[in-house]
This record gives sequence, C-alpha cells and structure tokens, in this order.
Amino acid sequence: MEEFRISTSSRTELIDITSQVAAAVNSTGMQDGIVTVYCPHTTGGITINEGADPMVKRDILHVLNSVIPWDYDYRHMEGNSPAHIKTLLTGSSVQVIVTGGRLRLGTWQKIFFCEYDGPRKRKIWIQVTS
Repeated sequence: MEEFRISTSSRTELIDITSQVAAAVNSTGMQDGIVTVYCPHTTGGITINEGADPMVKRDILHVLNSVIPWDYDYRHMEGNSPAHIKTLLTGSSVQVIVTGGRLRLGTWQKIFFCEYDGPRKRKIWIQVTS
C-alpha cells in the first residue's frame, strides 16, 4: 500500500490527484491490474470526473453546496453534517484499470480528492493489485 498526504485550503474543493496516483502506481512497477484510491476520512471523498475545464469543478461544488447547505437544522454535534452527506454521495474510493503501467482513464477524466470540511491535512491510500 502507498500513502500520500495533501493539504486543502478551502471548506469545499476538488483537488486533482491523478499525477500522485500515477506516480504511486509507477513506483510499484506493476504493468497490468487495478489501483484502488481510498480516502480514510468521513468528510472527504474520491471521485473521477472531467479535469479539462475548471468550471466543471466549480459547478459540481456549487450544486452540492446548494443542495446540501451548511445552514440547516442538522443534529450532529461537530457541525459538519453537510460534509458527511456530500461524502456519502461521492464515495470514499474509486478503482482504475492499469495497463502497460498507465492509468486507463478517459480522455477528459481525472481523479479528484473531494474536500468537504476543510481546510485540513488529508491522507490518501493507494492499493495496487495485479
């Protein structure tokens, strides 16, 4: 298993982690298999989406923040229920096929860490399986 850390700077943001995942896969020397990218935090997620147009990230966060507002009658004492709900929607992990030592993502696809309760220091775990 590989691990890397990232620091976030906003309450909600999407951070492209594709290059870190590719580097972790490369460091294993594995040519063909599956890589699992996992977030061990309950207020952060992992997703795959378009990475070419930065407005896509903006739109995703805008809609999530509109649908799941911070100012609602939540009962969770820590005050971060919206972050838990957003993580529920995006999920905590993704799997990507690896062939020839490279991630098999679509033309516009990138892997994103989804911060929903930042800013924070986060861990990302990567498991490569051949």
